Amino acid sequence: MKVYVFDLLAYDRHFEDAKAERFLPYPLPRKHFDPEIAARSYEEHLKVWEEMDRLGFDGVGLNEHHTTPHGLMNSPNMMAAVAAQRTKRLKFLILGNLLPLHNPLRIAEELAMADCLSRGRVISGIARGVPREYKVYRVPMAESRARFEEAFDVIIKAWTQESFTHEGKFWNYKDVAIWPRPYQQPHPPVWIPFTGSRETIEFAGRHNLTGVIHYMHKGLTEDIVGLFARALAQHGHRITPDNLCVVTDAYVADSKAKAVDEYAPYFLYFNQTLWHHGSLPDKDAPPPKAQGFVSSSSLDYVRPENKPFAEMDRAKIRNMTRADVEQRVAANELAWGNPKEVADRLIEVAEIAGANSVMVMLNQGAVPNDMFLEQVRRFGRNVLPRLQAHEVKRIPATALAG
Repeated sequence: MKVYVFDLLAYDRHFEDAKAERFLPYPLPRKHFDPEIAARSYEEHLKVWEEMDRLGFDGVGLNEHHTTPHGLMNSPNMMAAVAAQRTKRLKFLILGNLLPLHNPLRIAEELAMADCLSRGRVISGIARGVPREYKVYRVPMAESRARFEEAFDVIIKAWTQESFTHEGKFWNYKDVAIWPRPYQQPHPPVWIPFTGSRETIEFAGRHNLTGVIHYMHKGLTEDIVGLFARALAQHGHRITPDNLCVVTDAYVADSKAKAVDEYAPYFLYFNQTLWHHGSLPDKDAPPPKAQGFVSSSSLDYVRPENKPFAEMDRAKIRNMTRADVEQRVAANELAWGNPKEVADRLIEVAEIAGANSVMVMLNQGAVPNDMFLEQVRRFGRNVLPRLQAHEVKRIPATALAG
């Protein structure tokens, strides 16, 4: 298996006033920003990525978020370009550029630069973003899907055609030939995260992309992978474990109890506070479905018993307690514990999904840098070799689909 670490690169401070109330004001004003903390956050995370490279991790997962301290990577392409100069083998899984919000020609050019600077270590993830970011960029959410698909078309043309012309609904170009071109030919691999919507999964099948699934529940994973397999087959492609990457939490300690003691405060801070910053529903605003961001049929393929796991309840997540975390760890829902327990669970999740790549989240909740670095070392020395020695060879969902 290939093993990646997903790094949100949070602003390295816990806002003490938010811990009790589980609330950060949005927008978070300039007075709360300390440039020294931001500079230190970037530098320390880059050093951790250097350690990942030395330990033999396959890659680091980057992301794009805006206007929140829970992630400081406004431009993952810039981070990949910087990190490429400090690493030798580590790949940069950019998951992903938010295509509807930007000029796609610029994204194609930046990724080509990063791919050349890294000598072909870019994996180009593409995504749509969250409603908060559409409000910031003043892009109508109803246009999200159409912008996403048109931007993808532009990027592939820019990478692969000698020169290209594009006349679309949102962007127009005439006789363009970008320089530089990607180092990888015809272009870097393209991965796409699945949150469950039918439209995204079918788009990935149409274009033979790699699907990235955040593991939440066995039955829901089976439904998502089954639909992806059918979508690929409809366009002449066959699903394999290399078409899939599964994302999940992990934490290595001496025991499950020790893992909870060490990591639960940060995990709770992320789930109660940071993750929802600017994303909690406005009581006066229509929900994303009413604004055209998702369709009424997006989850119609999900079996009824699995729909509660697909329909995110932010209020429930925000009310998570330590007792909830302890229960999830005891039930082995979270890959927390000693190295054997962590490796066993991650292999189990990968086998359920049929994914030959796994991406672990080791540092949610603005974990202090020395703690993140130590976790990467524990995982790299005691779990990584076993995962990389394992190969996922079958996809259970295809057997269930008959």
